[in-house]
Amino acid sequence: MFASPGAIAVQLGPLAVRWYGIFTAVAILVGFWLVERQARAEHLPSDEIAGCIGWAIAAGYLGARLYEVAFNWDYYGSHWAKIPAVWEGGLAIHGGLIVGGLVGVGLATRRGLPVLRTLDVVGPSVAIAQAIGSWGNFFNEEAFGGPTDLPWKLYISPTHRPLEYRGVEFFHPAFLYESIWDLAVFVALVCWLRPRWRARPGALFFWYIGLYSVGRFAIEAVRVDSFWAGGYRVPQLVSLAGIVLAVCGLVWVGRGARGGATQGGSR
Repeated sequence: MFASPGAIAVQLGPLAVRWYGIFTAVAILVGFWLVERQARAEHLPSDEIAGCIGWAIAAGYLGARLYEVAFNWDYYGSHWAKIPAVWEGGLAIHGGLIVGGLVGVGLATRRGLPVLRTLDVVGPSVAIAQAIGSWGNFFNEEAFGGPTDLPWKLYISPTHRPLEYRGVEFFHPAFLYESIWDLAVFVALVCWLRPRWRARPGALFFWYIGLYSVGRFAIEAVRVDSFWAGGYRVPQLVSLAGIVLAVCGLVWVGRGARGGATQGGSR
């Protein structure tokens, strides 16, 4: 059993430094460091890539917040002042990945960067950033699952429990499941998949999309705060779309690699 010590790390008068912000900042810094390191190793313009990523992160945060607000409009429509309060949590990662990804690809294309190779550099860094950032949910007492009595159960204080579970104390630590899965995805990408798919630009990024989506689909099944549409969990629908995208992408880059090899052999 474990429990959050509270959302605030340091209180300096009216200024509160929150654990959510700390873990978010650490996640971004680690991700940037890994991107720059790998870009240099692959002789790619690291400064140009970092610039694209900076704008992609900013757009991703906006997308993540708008996604969260849109699917929780019953609350935010009556609490307008809470809409910009991202330091309190409430960032939907799918919204961030979609908007940030589109902006990053658009900027990379405009600047003449090798888009697929750039995505391969970024993919593992996103995975480890997600593994780190998920711990912000722990301190905010959010992104947890249904009731459980497992040894690793998570205590949720009464003010953060859903109304239907107000008499329950312990829940699945869904944030922990996602953090562990994201870490496993990072290790798989860097240690196993990158050496095997190096000759196929874009493959590593599609593997990231697919593996993350598989884990998110499974983890979402235990969460109590999913967005719903027509009786379906929206994150699971988006995860299914991610799996389809990953499979199609891997087929596409695989055919491109074989086509290039065939053309090269005929010359």
